Amino acid sequence: MRVPIRHIAGHLVWSTQGSVWALYRLRPGPGAQGQHAESVQGTYVPAAVRDEQLAHITHLVRSLSGSPRLFGLCAQLDPGEVALKMIEGIEPVEQASGGGPHPWVESVDAVLDLLDQEEMHRRTLWLAVPLRTDAAQLQVSAQLGAVWAEISPKLGLRPVPVARREVMAYREQASRVEAALAGGIAFRPARPAEVVWMIQHALHRGLPEPLLAEAESSELYNGQIREGVLRSPSYADLGQVRLHEGGIDPAIDEADKLTNAGQITRTGRGSWWRLKARSPLGRRWLQVESETGAGYQAHLALAECPPTVSQGAADLLAQLESLDFPVDYTVDLTLVSAEKARQQVRRKKTELIDQAEQYDARPTGMPASLPDAARDLGELDARLSRTGVEVEVQSVTVLTVWGPTAAICDARARALAALLAGADYRAVRPTGLQEALFTLGLPGTARPGLVREFTQHQVSEDWALNGALSVSEVGDPNGMFLGIDLDCGTTRPVMINVADAPKVDASASMGIVGDLGAGKSVLQKLITEAVWARGGCAICIDRTPVREWAAFARTATDGRAQIIDAAQAEVSIDPLRAFDGPEGRHYALSYLTLQLGIGPMSTSGEVLHHAVEQAAASDTPCMQQVVDVLEQMATSGAGKRQDAAATLAGLIRVVATNPLARMVFDPTLAPVRLDASSTTDMIVITTAGLTLPPKAAFDKPEVLQQQPLEALIGRAVLYLIAALARQTAFADPDRFTAVVLDELYWLTSSAEGTALVHEILHDGRKHGAGLLGASHDALELGPDRGLMAYRALARTADRERARHGLEFVGLDPNDPELLRLVTTGLSPVGHQGREGEFLLACPRQNTGRIKAVIPRIARITASITTTPGGHGPRPAAPSTPQEADPQATGPHPKAAIR
Repeated sequence: MRVPIRHIAGHLVWSTQGSVWALYRLRPGPGAQGQHAESVQGTYVPAAVRDEQLAHITHLVRSLSGSPRLFGLCAQLDPGEVALKMIEGIEPVEQASGGGPHPWVESVDAVLDLLDQEEMHRRTLWLAVPLRTDAAQLQVSAQLGAVWAEISPKLGLRPVPVARREVMAYREQASRVEAALAGGIAFRPARPAEVVWMIQHALHRGLPEPLLAEAESSELYNGQIREGVLRSPSYADLGQVRLHEGGIDPAIDEADKLTNAGQITRTGRGSWWRLKARSPLGRRWLQVESETGAGYQAHLALAECPPTVSQGAADLLAQLESLDFPVDYTVDLTLVSAEKARQQVRRKKTELIDQAEQYDARPTGMPASLPDAARDLGELDARLSRTGVEVEVQSVTVLTVWGPTAAICDARARALAALLAGADYRAVRPTGLQEALFTLGLPGTARPGLVREFTQHQVSEDWALNGALSVSEVGDPNGMFLGIDLDCGTTRPVMINVADAPKVDASASMGIVGDLGAGKSVLQKLITEAVWARGGCAICIDRTPVREWAAFARTATDGRAQIIDAAQAEVSIDPLRAFDGPEGRHYALSYLTLQLGIGPMSTSGEVLHHAVEQAAASDTPCMQQVVDVLEQMATSGAGKRQDAAATLAGLIRVVATNPLARMVFDPTLAPVRLDASSTTDMIVITTAGLTLPPKAAFDKPEVLQQQPLEALIGRAVLYLIAALARQTAFADPDRFTAVVLDELYWLTSSAEGTALVHEILHDGRKHGAGLLGASHDALELGPDRGLMAYRALARTADRERARHGLEFVGLDPNDPELLRLVTTGLSPVGHQGREGEFLLACPRQNTGRIKAVIPRIARITASITTTPGGHGPRPAAPSTPQEADPQATGPHPKAAIR
C-alpha cells in the first residue's frame, strides 16, 4: 500500500495526489494552554441546548467551501489509560500501614482487572479541508511534486521538498479557514502525530492499534523548514501492509484444507470454485495484513435516505454509539452555493415537466412518484431561496466496521445494515469497492470516482440533524471510576472527581434522588470511599437503626474511622471541650438557648450568657461548669437575675439527667477528636435513638414547646452534630472533606439541619468541602438544591416525584420518554444485574445514563449493600473511637497522597 502523504507541516498535509489539506480536531476539549474549552454534552440534553448545537453545526457547514471531509473515528481505549486518569493529580504514595497495598492502588488494580479484555473506544471527530491557492506557480509545483512522488520510489530518491514560500502561502490559506470556522464548534489544529495516527488506526482495525493518547502528546512526524525548503521524515513504513479485498479467512474457508490455497491467499487470484472456497461475492470485506496480523474491515456506503424523518430520530450517526461494536464513519462533502443549487433544481423541474408530458400520452398515465418529486423540488427551491447563505450538501457517507476475524466483521456489517434498514436507510456493501471506500477514509486522498453514485443531497440544516458532529460523554475527565456508560453499546468507563471540583471553580456537592432500594446509599458509599482513598476525609451522619455507615466505615477504611454514637454517649460532644475559644462559647450558648427555648436578648438569655463566659474561662471548661455557675448565681445573686439563674439551673439539670443528653453534659467522657487529618479519615456520627419534632411544629412556637423532652433534646443535639460537621469540614481547605448525609429529609425537616445544608452548599467550595446528600424526593434536598453541581436520579416509580427528579437533573419533566425511563427503565425491580442505574449530571453540563459498579475489593463489598438477606451490614454495636495501628511506623499513606 502507498501512503497518501508526502509532507506534514503542523496540521498541513501534502498528499501524493497533488493536493494540500488542513486537518483539525473537532470538539477537542481543553487544549494544552486551555485555549479550546467546550462543555461536552451528554446523551440527554434539553431542547434549547439541542437547538443551539444544531445552529453551531449549521454555521460550521455554511462556513466551509469546496470538498471538505469529516472523519468520525473510534479511538481504541486501553485500561491503562483509565488507570492513568484515576491517579492523575495524585502524588506517588508510600506503602500502606501493615504492609498491604495502598487503598487507591487497590482500587486502580480492581478497575484494571474489571476492564481487561473489554472492547472500549472513544469517539473522535476530525475535519480535513482542501486548500486552494490562486497562484498558478504553486498549483504547478504541487502537481509536479505529486508526479515526482509517484516516480521517486522507483528511482530510490526522496520526495521533492516543498519551498518555504509554498508553506507560508498554505498556512495563510489555513488561517482564513480557521477564521471562517470561529464562533461555531470548538476546534484546534491536528498534531502531526495525530495525522499519522489516523492512518495507523485505519490500518489496524481489528488489531491492537497505537493509542491516540500517545499521539496527542507526541512531537514526532513533523516536517521542518531547512535551507528554505520543507524536509519531512519518511512515512513509507506506515504503508507496509497488504490490502486484499475478499481475503480468505482460515476460520471460514478452512484454507489449510484447500488445494493450492497458498496461491489464492497470497495473490487473491485463482479459480475459487476449484478450491472449494466461498465465492468472492460472499467475501465482502477487506483483509488488511500487517506484521502484527490480519484484520478484517467491511465498508458500507449510505445509498438511500428516507425522504422525511422526524427531528428526534434524524441523528443517525449519533445513534451509532448505542451499538455493541464500534463504527467509524467518513463523510465526504461537496458544498454547492444556494444560487448554483437553485439552477440545478430548475433544470430538474424542467426535466420533470417533460416527463409528465410524455407520460400523458400513455394509457397508464403519470406514475405517482412524479408529483412527489415535484413537491420535493419545490420545497427545496423554497428553502434555498429563503437565505443567500444556505448551501446544498452533497455527501458520500461511508460506515466502517471491523473484527479480528472475517466472521465477526461480516456479522457486524450485516447487523449494521439491518438496523439501518429498520430506520428506512439503505446501506450497501459493494463488492469490488471495498478498497476504494477504505481509501476514502485516509487523510489526504482524493475521492475515488466510483463512489459518486452514493451521493446524497441535503440542505445544510437537514444535514446538521444527522448527528455527524455529536460527541456524548458523561462524568469528569479523571477521578474515581464510578461505573459504565449505558448509552454506549461498548464498554465506556465513567469517572467523576468531586474533590477537584472546587479547583475548577465548581461546587463539589452532589444530590442523589430515588426510590427505596434504588441504590442511593451504595452510590454515596462508593464516592465516600474514593474520597478517603484519594487522600480526603468524610463526615457521615447516620440515622439508620442498623448503623450501616458505621459498619461500612469500619471495614472500608481499615481502622481509620471514628464512630460517634449519639444515643450511647461513649464520647463527649460538649462544645466547650470540643471547640477552642470564641467558637466553643458561641456553640455552647446557641445550644443552650435552643435547648431551653429562651431568647438571647431576654433576662434569662443575659444570665445564661454570663454563665457560659465564666464556665469557658475556668480551668476545666465544660457544660457542667455552666450548671455550677448558675447555681452559684442562684444563691448569691438578687432579684430577677437570681430567679432566672435558679430556673435555668433546674431546667438544665432536667435535660442533663436524660441519657440522650449525657454526651453533652457528662465531663467524664473522652472528648471527640476533630483533627481528622492526623488520626482518622472518616467520622461517622450515628443518630439512631434521637427523635425530632414534626416539621409542622417549627412553624408554631406554642406547638414546639409542647413536644416531648426527647424530641427537644434531639433537636438541640442535632444542632451540635451539625456544628461538629461544619467545623471539621471547613477546618483544612487544602484537604477535601465530604459531608455525607443519607436520607436528607430527616435533616431538612428541621431548621438546624436545613442551616447545615445551606452553609455547606453556599460556602463549601471555598473551604474545599462538599455535601453528598440523598433523599427520596428532589424537594427534600432543601431549597438550595440548585447549588449542587453533581446530580443523580435513580428509579422513581411515582410520576410526580419522577418529574421533580427530572427537573432536578436539568431535563424536561413532561417528556413522556424520560418519564418512562425513570419510572420503569432504571434498575427495574426483579431484573438481576440491572442494579445501580442512574441518570447522572455533572458540572460540565453533560447528562447520561450510567450503571454504578462496585469494585471487587473485599473491604468494600463486605458492607456496602443493605439488601436484607444479602451481604448488607448487620446492626452495628456502638463503638469507641478507633485508634491507629500502634505497630505502624512512619506517616500514614494519606500524608503522602496530599
